[in-house]
Amino acid sequence: MAVHRSNSTGTDESVLPRFTRAGMMNVPKDRLPEGAMLPQTALQIARDEAALDGNARFNLATFVTTWMDEEADRLYSETADKNMIDKDEYPQTAAIEERCVRMLGDLWHVPEAAQSVGTSTTGSSEGCMLGGLALKRRWQTARRSAGKSTDRPNIVMGGNVQVVWEKFANYWEVEPRYVPLEGDVFHLTADRLLDYVDENTIGVVAVLGSTMDGTYEPVQEICQALDDYEARTGISVPVHVDAASGGFIAPFVQPDLVWDFRLERVVSIQSSGHKFGLVYPGIGWVLWRDAEHLPEELVFHVNYLGGDMPTFALNFSRPGAQVLLQYFQFLRLGREGYREIQQACQDVAVHISDALRSMPEFHVIADGTELPVVCFSMGEGVTKYDVYDVSRKLREAGWLVPAYTMPANREDLSVLRVVVRNGFSHDMADLFLRDLRTAVDWLDHLDGPMPREEQPANFHH
Repeated sequence: MAVHRSNSTGTDESVLPRFTRAGMMNVPKDRLPEGAMLPQTALQIARDEAALDGNARFNLATFVTTWMDEEADRLYSETADKNMIDKDEYPQTAAIEERCVRMLGDLWHVPEAAQSVGTSTTGSSEGCMLGGLALKRRWQTARRSAGKSTDRPNIVMGGNVQVVWEKFANYWEVEPRYVPLEGDVFHLTADRLLDYVDENTIGVVAVLGSTMDGTYEPVQEICQALDDYEARTGISVPVHVDAASGGFIAPFVQPDLVWDFRLERVVSIQSSGHKFGLVYPGIGWVLWRDAEHLPEELVFHVNYLGGDMPTFALNFSRPGAQVLLQYFQFLRLGREGYREIQQACQDVAVHISDALRSMPEFHVIADGTELPVVCFSMGEGVTKYDVYDVSRKLREAGWLVPAYTMPANREDLSVLRVVVRNGFSHDMADLFLRDLRTAVDWLDHLDGPMPREEQPANFHH
């Protein structure tokens, strides 16, 4: 006969209705429970709490992938137990990682794509850290060889960069030099760059797809300005391209745009596989032009089935499933599949921006023709409410749309941003526009202005 474990009252927990079990009646929030509970009970508790989160498909704030094919879901569950750092136990996962690096090298025009140098990461943030660290180490080595001081490194970037670059500068003791925003220019441009560059500059960060408004920084023009600077001064300043989002958009939607390793001054590129690479979080990639631009002293070597497996990472144990999911997407979609998806996202973004232009309540700042991102502010005649009120009103219908102020020098401008990802269809876009019009109609008909409260200063992802 079956043996059942009973609680202190002698009642068999497994036969009780689920929501009357002891665990459902009294769950400690800040300490481990004294005893075990049925897995079904623990699952129900966790599910109930997670249900209070927003709907990921209605999350228009994030760039991160929220939908994949059912086959990808199965692959994820089948490979979640693989540890990416264990190269000898999971050699084929390691080989697939190398294969993905070569595929990206080909996509981003590494001069010798078959020998591409790079690695997977937990996301673009780790890729930024690794790319920046390589820049600093190469600058230090060159300065020491010339008998010069290495005391005051700096890195130059637009005031719109993602917060990870602030972290990099802080953690690795590099002076961040932010080129401020001016007027209606919300990213770094070549004409304002050189005032911030000198012999202590370890590199310039050019962003292919600003998180603030979805626009591209002119990487080719930035490189040309640095070419001219080197011709005048003899100082060579490398460029790292933060292609967190654009690295998986531009090659497919804007293939003629020159931003990658076709530019000799570009020495490293990082991108998020879990953004427009179309993989669940967290996976990113960072590649270097060649082995020369990744200092050997930063690379650690581990035994790999009697051979040598070089590793360069800030993290140690992490799931290998995401690397396999990236490989799945590369095989599943190919160049044409990625092009169709990214073009569809851009078409939806342009559809939304066209609709917004017809609404006098809004002013479109970025229309989705670079990244599939729409950024818009309130129109000049709107006085009774602001972007924060619109964001809150949309949340009532389930839509998560961030409202935030622009960075320094344009903190007077508050905006809303919609990120169009795979899975956000034309039909969903029309539902969103319907609910936006409903929200605006409600706000327009207020007798007086909405009460004001302290608003968040900025938005960092």
